[in-house]
Amino acid sequence: MRRYDSIMGPLKPNLIELIVGLITFFAVFTVLAKVLLPRIDMTLAEREEVTAGTFERAEAVQVEAKRVRTAYQAELSAARHEAARIRQAAHEEGLALVAAVRSEGQKAREDMIAAASVQLEADRVIAEAELREHVLGLATELAGRILGEPLTDMDRARAVADAFFADAEADTTS
Repeated sequence: MRRYDSIMGPLKPNLIELIVGLITFFAVFTVLAKVLLPRIDMTLAEREEVTAGTFERAEAVQVEAKRVRTAYQAELSAARHEAARIRQAAHEEGLALVAAVRSEGQKAREDMIAAASVQLEADRVIAEAELREHVLGLATELAGRILGEPLTDMDRARAVADAFFADAEADTTS
């Protein structure tokens, strides 16, 4: 059988390798503990400060954004109310203008109708007078032809014609 003394195993390590391994381990540990770990801690602390500062600034910016948004919404609401009020006022003003123009148009129409009625009545009176004179002239000439001699008494002929027209008007009105 073999001897277990000469065999190296985990339970029985080589003493020189163990001492060299421990010295190397403590040297690396010392370098890490004294040099590298403080730098790592410092970098992590700086990152944490930057992250915390950024987070605080982000919260402050978010609060400011909410305040600005609330102010904007209030101004927007006020502007909408003002626009609605202006639209309503313009609508009412438009209705008032339409009513005023309509009233002026009605008055102008009534004035034109009244003026036209007066003008028509004046034209009717003038036409009637001209027609009477013309009919009187024709009737006198026709009567003179029937009698065979011209009639020269125009005043008498005019009186007869006026009586005739008065009877004719009385018949048309009744």
